[in-house]
Order: sequence, then structure tokens, then C-alpha cells
Amino acid sequence: MTQHNLLARSMQPFVALPGHLFSGATYPLRALAMLTRKPYLWQYLIIPLLINAIVGLALYAGLLFTGLHAIDRAMAGLPEWSLVIKAVLMALLIVGLFILTGFIVLSLGTLLGAPWYIKLSEHLEQLRSNDPLPVEPLHLKTMLYDFWITLSFELHKLLLLVFLGIPAFLLNFIPVVGPFIGFVAGLALGCLIVCLDFFDPPLSRRRVGFRTRLSVIRRSSPASLGFGLVSLGLVSIPLLNLIAIPICIAAGTLFFVDYIRPLMPDVKR
Repeated sequence: MTQHNLLARSMQPFVALPGHLFSGATYPLRALAMLTRKPYLWQYLIIPLLINAIVGLALYAGLLFTGLHAIDRAMAGLPEWSLVIKAVLMALLIVGLFILTGFIVLSLGTLLGAPWYIKLSEHLEQLRSNDPLPVEPLHLKTMLYDFWITLSFELHKLLLLVFLGIPAFLLNFIPVVGPFIGFVAGLALGCLIVCLDFFDPPLSRRRVGFRTRLSVIRRSSPASLGFGLVSLGLVSIPLLNLIAIPICIAAGTLFFVDYIRPLMPDVKR
């Protein structure tokens, strides 16, 4: 093999990175297109959309008002000469507030809408893969184990938020560069959390552990990064996220079939 061919092969992964990043970012649009082509799937979205509307409007009415008031008071203590720094800090804090509120809406919305999202995910996976999903009879032992898997997932996610989210927040207090570094760290954590939430239905069906979930998200990057960035942006926009959450749930299942299932040959398909 010539030196030119060796160089070309070594560069292939780097050349493919932007393509995979962009591909992952398109999955919410792909999900919307599929939902448009298959209108019967909307029966699994109507009730979650109503739940999101009620929960979301209540949260935004309370959290955003309180948070924006707190940010305004915090900025009032800065000296007048630091107008540029004050504007940048305020912008970053407001974006962070929107993301945080979006996370709370996402967590409550996916939890309360779980029964409908599970059925939506099942139908989408069958349509995408053309494979029948394994059907297991309901037993008390199975139900208890599934409950434990769900509880364990939520606890691990909470620990992740605490042990990574608090340091990311504290970075904001480093002079000058701190807010930017903290924003980037928070953005990375946000992408990871939305991937965990939106890939959850097909992974939970297979009873995949938390560490394995983190592993497949890492191994499917940069596509998972593109998916996470777009999904995080959608769930952080007030009111739009009430509609975006179910669409991103659908997108997560499509992404799972295309990118994650091939990485898990030893897990029940």
C-alpha cells in the first residue's frame, strides 16, 4: 500500500466527522417527516402534548419570572464601567436559565408522558427496522425489574447532574473566562442528558444499564453530539419545547435504529 493510500485511510475518520455531526442534527426533522407521513402515530402524542402544555406553562410562569428577577438583581451589583462584561454575563445566565427550565419541563414531560412515548417508540422502531419487537408476557418479577431499571436510570442521571453540573456552574465564578468555560461545560452536559432521555425508550426496552448507555452515546459520536445539540436547542426554547419534546423522543428512536443498534450486537434486538 502506497504512502498516499495510507494517508487517505488515516484521514477518513476525520473527513467523516462533519458528515456524522450533521446527520445526527437532522434527526428531529426526519422524525417530523415520518410523523407527517404516518398520521396514525399522532394518537400517541396528543395526551403528552396536553401534559406538556399544562406542566410547561406552569413552570415557565414561575421559574422564568423568578430566575430573571434574580439575574437582574445579581447584575445590579456590577460597576457601571463593566457594561460589556455585564451584557455578556447576563446573556449567558439567561441562556442557562432557559436551558435549566427546559430540562425541568423535559424531565416532567417525559416522565408523565412515558406510557404514550413507549408505544410511539415501539411503532417507530418497527417501521424503521422492519423487525418485529420481542414480546414478553407481563409478570410481577418483570414489572418490578423494569421499575428498578427506570428508578436506577433516574438516580444515575441525577448523580450525573449533581457531580458534573455543580462544577460546571462554579466555573462561572472564575474571572473573565469563567462564564464562557462554564457555558461550554454546561452545554456538553446538556447534550449528554438529552441524549440519555431521548434514547431511553428503546434502551429501556432492552434493559440496558446506565454505563452501557453512556458508552453507546460516546461510541456513536459525533452523530450523537449533533443530535444532542439540536435537541437541546429545541427543548430550551420556551413554548416550542412543548411540541419539540415528543418529536425528539421519536427522533431518538430513529437515531437508535440507525446508529446505536449496530453497536449492540449482544443486546436483544
